[in-house]
Amino acid sequence: MKFMKLGSKPDCFQGDGNNRRYVATEMETDFVVHVADVKFHLHKFPLLSKCACLQKLVSSANEGNSDEVHIPDIPGGPSAFEICAKFCYGMTVNVNAYNVVSVRCAAEYLEMNEMIEKGNLIYKIDVFINSTILRSWKDSIIALQTTKSSLPLSEELKLISRFIDAIASKASVDISDVDWSYTYNRRKNVEENGNDPSWNGVRSRTVPNDWWVEDLCDLEIDLYKRVIASIKNKGVMPNEVIGEALKAYAYRKLPNSGNKGVIQYNDVLKARAILDTIVWLLPVQKGNVSCSFLLKLLKAAVSVNSGEMVKMGLVKRIGQQLEEASVNDLLIRACDGEAMMYDAVLVQKILEEYIIQDRNAQTEMENGDEIEEIGTPGILSDASKLMVAKLIDGYLAEIAKDPNLPLSMFVGIAEMVSSFPRPVHDALYQAIDTYLKEHPGINKSEKKRICKLMDCKKLSADACMHAVQNERLPLRVVVQVLFFEQARAATSSGCSTPDLAKAVKDLNCGSYRSSRSATANADEDWEAIASAEELRTLRGELAAFRLGNSDRSSAENRMSNADKTAIGKMKGLIMSKKMLSKIWSNKVGQAENSGSDSSDSLGSTNQDDVKCTPPRKGRNSVS
Repeated sequence: MKFMKLGSKPDCFQGDGNNRRYVATEMETDFVVHVADVKFHLHKFPLLSKCACLQKLVSSANEGNSDEVHIPDIPGGPSAFEICAKFCYGMTVNVNAYNVVSVRCAAEYLEMNEMIEKGNLIYKIDVFINSTILRSWKDSIIALQTTKSSLPLSEELKLISRFIDAIASKASVDISDVDWSYTYNRRKNVEENGNDPSWNGVRSRTVPNDWWVEDLCDLEIDLYKRVIASIKNKGVMPNEVIGEALKAYAYRKLPNSGNKGVIQYNDVLKARAILDTIVWLLPVQKGNVSCSFLLKLLKAAVSVNSGEMVKMGLVKRIGQQLEEASVNDLLIRACDGEAMMYDAVLVQKILEEYIIQDRNAQTEMENGDEIEEIGTPGILSDASKLMVAKLIDGYLAEIAKDPNLPLSMFVGIAEMVSSFPRPVHDALYQAIDTYLKEHPGINKSEKKRICKLMDCKKLSADACMHAVQNERLPLRVVVQVLFFEQARAATSSGCSTPDLAKAVKDLNCGSYRSSRSATANADEDWEAIASAEELRTLRGELAAFRLGNSDRSSAENRMSNADKTAIGKMKGLIMSKKMLSKIWSNKVGQAENSGSDSSDSLGSTNQDDVKCTPPRKGRNSVS
């Protein structure tokens, strides 16, 4: 840090410990200056010769037969006044970035200008600011930080605007011209870490584009806002770097924004002001800040109860790049007093914004003169939709653990992405199973509603094996899972596959000559749950099957991984057939006793009433 030395005489100011300062000379002091709670015993001649303000005050005091004057509102207080007084005595004083603003404002208050004496303190301070402070990166930031204690005079003298412009100008220079020191601790270059074998100990690293970001984090939010706005107005800095600067400032000033978004500040109003300003400064263009950072800001906005405009602005930005988010990012804690653990309503709004951008793009295409290619930027791609669908499946699996989560909320979010491409429904099945586990009291119609969200044909072999042994699933879902798995296995092995639509209808028929309505029987089927005894029997058969094949274990150990995988698939096929036969026989027995029909199915079948005939063994037999 650079400084300016004024005067040459030794410092003779002393104090007695009782807020009393005096000059230790042979001459007796002849007047007292009260600055706040400090008394300065001084001599009139050296001070009045340089301070027009003191001339006026002493003249007024003399009229009242007093030798004391009061200046309680001088900028910088007693410390700044003492520097000005020492300058009048010709004593040695040092002016640097930490005190230059307060001394300059105090000199202005005391009217220490050129009209009183040439080369007065105001002139000398202005020369130092122009030649040294404004040319130094770190000194400009330090001086700017000190301006707050000298308001409003520091603003009137345009000191704040000059420091801001100097900082913004230096931040906007080409990185090849940066030859001053700066703070940069976020990432270390290879040669600095000593991991570069070609490094010879000489610093030769390139300057990063965001070299200035960390130093500005020391500023208060009102000054930071003005500096960033000035940098943006110069039009040189890329928006991505502006985004990095805002992210660094948020992590510095809102420490928990990098964790769970919970603000620990006692002064919530201050935290809210910081957050609102960061949101206001965010670049408008999509992709200049990460979706993860936007969601952290949204979590913080919920925590400090920011205004709806701030939160909805973040929701819109997040919706435009939702495919970049992670499940943990979306887990936004609900406000205190809410029944639900997470704020699922906000996630619904984010998802709505994601879908709206696709609709808007399609509308613009239809209103245009020509239909553009489907890959036009702004239109959601299948890859983007697939990522969002997987994201929402994982999110549903997490919020399903909340015992207070309404079924309508779960189903509503799932249905919003039901049209998105999803080759596998394993994650959705996991979310549904979690909800059924945590909400054992839901009725049969609710169970039917949630299970209809998944497509049994899109479950993997592992998910199918889990589903058929899942006591929480309705019997109808178990039957359909078994059938589709058997049909898929038969197709992969080259066997003839029965017609899916007809076979599913056969599975759904409870009797072959029933006079009862299909709707009534469908409700019974959804209510029916595979009993624990039935599932234990199926698992026993699986265990017996494995035991029967244990003699071949030594041979399997010598097989390749591909051979073992093929054998595993064949075991799964045989297991599925045995399970299907078991449940099929139970199903037929129940149907004959009840004499009812069923028509509603999760499979892609028609809803028309159909007559079912008993399955005949042969080529198309399900068993």
